[in-house]
Amino acid sequence: MNVHMSEKIMRPDFQGEFTASILAAAASPDLISFAGGLPNPVSFPVEAMEKATAKVLAENGVQALQYSGTQGLPALRAWIAKRYETMGVYDVTADDIIITNGSQQALAMLGMCMIDPGDKVLVENPTYLVALQSFHMFDPKIIPVQINPDGIDCEKLSETVKANPDAKFIYVIPNFQNPTGLSYTKEVHDKVVEILKGTDILLIEDNPYRELRFAGEATDSFGKELGEQCCMLGTFSKIVAPGMRIGWICVRNKELKAKLLSYKSTADLHTNIFSQLVLAQYLQDNDVDAHIEKTKELYRAKANLMMDCMRKYLPEGVTFTPTEGGMFLWATLPDSITSVDLYRAALAKGVAICPGDPFYEIDRGVHTVRLNYSNSTDEIIEKGMKLLGEACAELLGK
Repeated sequence: MNVHMSEKIMRPDFQGEFTASILAAAASPDLISFAGGLPNPVSFPVEAMEKATAKVLAENGVQALQYSGTQGLPALRAWIAKRYETMGVYDVTADDIIITNGSQQALAMLGMCMIDPGDKVLVENPTYLVALQSFHMFDPKIIPVQINPDGIDCEKLSETVKANPDAKFIYVIPNFQNPTGLSYTKEVHDKVVEILKGTDILLIEDNPYRELRFAGEATDSFGKELGEQCCMLGTFSKIVAPGMRIGWICVRNKELKAKLLSYKSTADLHTNIFSQLVLAQYLQDNDVDAHIEKTKELYRAKANLMMDCMRKYLPEGVTFTPTEGGMFLWATLPDSITSVDLYRAALAKGVAICPGDPFYEIDRGVHTVRLNYSNSTDEIIEKGMKLLGEACAELLGK
């Protein structure tokens, strides 16, 4: 049978196809993988979740198994709204929060509600590859803006905003940006606010890693200064458990919120209410900040070990950006080696890495790679970085 699929779904998907090939190659259980973005399962609160689940079924079993409202569990939304006070935003209410199936659904919802074919969308360069995938579904013109060690390049951002005042939104990851691991300084944060304030360009702030800072100080959310001009995305995947698939959108523009809810109600009716109730019970009965502190200490040790191994095993000419949190390190290779070259050479030695190419909208044949440190044992980090160093050295010797 010849199935007549939509032009939208049949469009080339560089990010999706590239990533699928990497994940397929990394599926071998014998492979050392630094390619993904998985939290460490050691951090999962299994026993506490078991107790929360039993309590929910005993006390709210019918509610947990019935249909529910599209916007999400009020108690969970209230917890999230209160949490924004730790990010400098004190006027968020539970009514501003929409619970989503992970923050990735939030990206798809925003794309559906905001992007028409040909619309302009600004992103950091490089940026989260799944954000690019999500936005591409709606056929926009994506305009990348370079990111520097201190955050987005404000001079280029100012020029881009002036040249494209009709851009629909700008998508940013201000804390431990995926893939680079970089964070915005306060100076850059304040300049971005100055550039965007007074325009009709929405800022979409994706903040999955902010709570995983184990050194330095975080900036406040852009929502503090930009108000309803800032749409804030978050997730429990990195601080509690990704399998629950619970994220959120904080949207204070009433018209946009109504359209997001309308679309979500047709897409999936509501996010899994069982998971929402269990998570809310877990948050009520446990000290999540203490849990996050343990996770941060775990990741601090793994990040420091991987950075030490990179200094020890990677040849001269390979540099990397030291990190103060999150889950990734971003390495830059000598001009004679592309990230795809190293990906293939490392794979032959049993190590999977994520080449930089799918994180860029335009650039190809890049010399940057993303390495995940959160989900490997210390022994695997040491062994894998030694093999990666050998692969680099062999490529340099050709």
